[in-house]
Amino acid sequence: MSPARIAALAAALVAVLAAGLWLGGHPANLPSPLRDVFVDESAGLTAEATELIEDNYFREVEESELIDSSLSGMARGLRRRFHDRFSEYFPPELLERFNEAIEGKFSGIGLTVVKVEPGLRVEKVFKGSPAEKAGIESGDVIVTVEGHDISAISSTKSTELIKGPEGTDVRIGVRKRGTGRTANLTLTRAQIAVPVVASTVLESGGRKYGYVRLASFSEGSHAYMRRAVERVRRQGAEGLILDLRGNGGGLLEEAVLNASIFLPKGTVVVSTKSRTQGDAVYDALGDNLPPQPIVVLIDRNTASAAEILTAALAEEAGAEVVGTRSYGKGVFQQEVSLSNGGALKLTIGEYFTPNGENLAGHGIHPDVYVRDNPNTKRDEARERALQVLAAKKGAG
Repeated sequence: MSPARIAALAAALVAVLAAGLWLGGHPANLPSPLRDVFVDESAGLTAEATELIEDNYFREVEESELIDSSLSGMARGLRRRFHDRFSEYFPPELLERFNEAIEGKFSGIGLTVVKVEPGLRVEKVFKGSPAEKAGIESGDVIVTVEGHDISAISSTKSTELIKGPEGTDVRIGVRKRGTGRTANLTLTRAQIAVPVVASTVLESGGRKYGYVRLASFSEGSHAYMRRAVERVRRQGAEGLILDLRGNGGGLLEEAVLNASIFLPKGTVVVSTKSRTQGDAVYDALGDNLPPQPIVVLIDRNTASAAEILTAALAEEAGAEVVGTRSYGKGVFQQEVSLSNGGALKLTIGEYFTPNGENLAGHGIHPDVYVRDNPNTKRDEARERALQVLAAKKGAG
């Protein structure tokens, strides 16, 4: 191996070690399967193995691929050792897509999906997107990507196959809802700006109620949320349905800022515990809107920051929760940059609801259970939420 290659590999390993130390750890405190990765002897062993593979493997392998595999293996070791579903390594190209999603934009075909046995069921199609122009509708199921069956592939991997550079094509097989017929479509990827908030006013029993759907807790989402809530109130809404279905979360600070729209200053929104960052309590920041009855809609894909907001509104504002059980995350991560342009997303702590409950593994169970029928155009959960809100307003 050339001196330049050895230096590059050493730099990558040192970057990982530095990240671990920066987070407050030390190689000696790691579990034995991981500790060996960081000590000098194993660093040399890793370099030796890299050189042997490059020189002797029956296929040519790029050194960057081997380094990526090594870093991914460290993250897998953490997940296995501590039953951690969320720590992972992002190579540079995947990190860019991950950060785009946090910022509320990506390059793809313009839809949201959930994992089902045959593939990916379409939940929402964005207006003006390549998916809408191709006739894809909510309830359709994507079963192939580039001719490959995706039934046994994770949702993360499947969606990564669909996303790609703007202007490039992707071939997908779409099983149409209600017919079972599969259409093979070629779509040209485009830059998609995810609509963070959608809102409208619904009527029941002669009264008006606001409906606001929040897609993610990306940076600045609280400002969109506040404007949407104020808009439906100006239109005469006497209560609010907050739809967090399919919301996988996002930034912790955005969960606090969104909760501050509804909760008085000083009200506990969430608390956290971290070996490296200590314990913290996050309170509502003030300037909240006058209280109104609230119903929160959730499903199995409501996670992380969305669970934090749901629990805070249920426990501190008397909101009723409608839908199905939430995801049950209960931990939070921090992104640590590496010298190769990638990053480690490491689980660094746990979070707790205002009542002190950690949601890991069991999530939030709704007050009123209702599941949508994917084979109908009706939104059964929203209809039930409206009934609950109307009854709540009537009782008040």
